[in-house]
Amino acid sequence: MPAVLNWLLRLIITNPIAVRLVSNGSKRTRHLFIRSGYLAAITVTLLAALLGQQGVSLREMAAAGASAFQFVAYLQLGMICLLAPVFMAGAIAQEANPRTWDILLTTPLNSLQIVLGNLFGRLFFILAMLVSSLPLFAVTQYFGGVPGRSIFLSYAIGAASALLVGAVAIALSVSRQAGRRAVFLFYITVVVYIGVTWSIDQAFRTGTATTWVTPLNPFLAQRVLLDSENYHSWAPADLIGHGWLFRAWFGSPVASFCWLCGLLSLGLIGWSTAFLRLIGARQGGAPWFRNLIRLGARRARISGSREVWHNPIAWREASGKRNTVGAIVARYGFIAVGLVIALGAILLYHFGKISLPALRQAALTIISTEVAIITLTAINVSATAISREREDGTLDILLTTPITPSYYVSGKLRGIVSFMVPMMSVPIATLLIFAMYVMSDGLGVRGGVTLGVTANTMTRNVPFILPEGALLLPFTLVPFIAFCVMVGLSWSLKSRGTIGSVIAAVGVIVAVVGVLSLCTLQAGKNVSVIGPVFSALSPASAIMAIVYPEIGMTDALADEIASARVSLVIGSVMATAAYAAVVYAIHRAMLGPNGRTFDMTVRRLAGTN
Repeated sequence: MPAVLNWLLRLIITNPIAVRLVSNGSKRTRHLFIRSGYLAAITVTLLAALLGQQGVSLREMAAAGASAFQFVAYLQLGMICLLAPVFMAGAIAQEANPRTWDILLTTPLNSLQIVLGNLFGRLFFILAMLVSSLPLFAVTQYFGGVPGRSIFLSYAIGAASALLVGAVAIALSVSRQAGRRAVFLFYITVVVYIGVTWSIDQAFRTGTATTWVTPLNPFLAQRVLLDSENYHSWAPADLIGHGWLFRAWFGSPVASFCWLCGLLSLGLIGWSTAFLRLIGARQGGAPWFRNLIRLGARRARISGSREVWHNPIAWREASGKRNTVGAIVARYGFIAVGLVIALGAILLYHFGKISLPALRQAALTIISTEVAIITLTAINVSATAISREREDGTLDILLTTPITPSYYVSGKLRGIVSFMVPMMSVPIATLLIFAMYVMSDGLGVRGGVTLGVTANTMTRNVPFILPEGALLLPFTLVPFIAFCVMVGLSWSLKSRGTIGSVIAAVGVIVAVVGVLSLCTLQAGKNVSVIGPVFSALSPASAIMAIVYPEIGMTDALADEIASARVSLVIGSVMATAAYAAVVYAIHRAMLGPNGRTFDMTVRRLAGTN
């Protein structure tokens, strides 16, 4: 075989790292369940969408096929954005933690082969999931209404998004070795990026044409492709006289998104290849940003004594994660950005830049994004709390002390919830800012802060958010986060590694929240008196009832506004009691009789990673 051809093949196809990752991952039951669950979800959703349509004419069948494809395409893109960080997190956790990079650097593989092998070895599973659903989308061709070009372009958007996520993962694994933060960083980045760009598009869009942020968001690019009647690219006549970049950006947003992801991925791969050999040289020194704020190298100084809580496990969980530069920047950056965005949205409305319905939509997007970030953070922190200590041997040492299983688990729960309190205050403070604006009547803004909404056949005047929501959200959010922490701790105890525990915990929370939110939204919408009580049981339905009461509690709002708001207050108190009971039940299940279940599980998994 020619040397050049052999060199090219070893970049991806015959790359030993890619071959190892694909062969080992194909044998893992967890990966099989993920791929099977992904395909099952797509199949069931497509069948439900098709069977739910009525009519037998060709036009109705074509409309049904197009509607089903549009719904499933959005679902597929959302699942890719959810699963891609999970698969690619292993590029950091599995390579950085066991110092695998150090071993790889001693092999005959060059830097480019190492980077591409790690990238495409894990990206293979994401692309395989995309391809596996292609026969299902081909079925929609029998109904008509779905151009083949739209199918392949939707796949291109998903593949480009996965490629960019993979390139970012490799760049993080090369630049830092705190591998177990990968899932947290990925989810925070994905949720914030999608939520912020979507909100900016909603704020700047005045008609049905795209905005400058459309090629920056995969869901917006997908919408141009699937909903061109309500969201389309600029007409050729509007692009005359502009440069080629402007014409490409506004005239072909789907292609611009794919090209942008490809170029960014290529740049990240090039950077990773160039700096891969500098891993060893960076060890032991103080990073520039720590020198800038005079922190010096890690563990270079002995810190002074600090007051420890009555439960040292809780104190360590709450305080141990606050001392790093990344934690400080992430924590206070999240708080600052959340408050600035909320104030910015109010200022845009106050000075007539956006309408009141747009401010309302912005409030829903901001609060929902913040709650999603907090939930994913709580899951990531709790799902790695025990499995991380098992991997590094800390748990074995703790079990030799007088600390009991109940004391240990309770300390973990209290410490992680305390650690999450500053982040949980952000959506509450956001709602408080909106509530104060409502209670001050918008400081005399023209147009006011109320609008007429239709609940069933009744028209009601309501503020753009219910101001009491700032007091009600803590009753649902705080115990819900405690529930997420307990689920994460439960899977962290039972899982062998951190990645497996995070994946399992995320899957459980997504399933529970999805089913619960669907049920509470329907109950809140269709039950007149106690509907708002059910709405408060889930953060998603509670936020919907606070911001869009005509959707979150339709029948109750149609009967009487006051009674609907009182029912929402009662439901918030009941949500606290319900989540507290579930948290206690999970806590007891983790321990078992006299802590035996905890001890047996720890001993069974002792020494594994």
